[in-house]
Amino acid sequence: MSTLAFSQIQVVDLAKRMAQPSENLQLIDVREPEELAIASLPDFVNLPLSQFPEWSEQIATQLDPHAETIVMCHHGIRSAQMCQWLVQQGFTDVKNVLGGIEEYAAIVDSEVPRY
Repeated sequence: MSTLAFSQIQVVDLAKRMAQPSENLQLIDVREPEELAIASLPDFVNLPLSQFPEWSEQIATQLDPHAETIVMCHHGIRSAQMCQWLVQQGFTDVKNVLGGIEEYAAIVDSEVPRY
């Protein structure tokens, strides 16, 4: 079995994807609330990894396991962990944002604060 059962998405492709409204798209940000206060992108649901016990039990009822699910964090490490976990929960179309919001701010939108 592959250890990487999810794919990666470049920040430029994320911007294009976000520009196409779709009800079949789920956006998850696993950073902490204080990080979101500094920089965030619209339409991302915040599921901080530090609060995993509080939200993990409801993931199957809150999200569609067959919808396209894109996960972001600061640099792409925590989101990769979340992607792996989602795949283990039966999610079938999971993508990790390469470079996270840091890369998004550097390449796509300089208005997004960097920290």
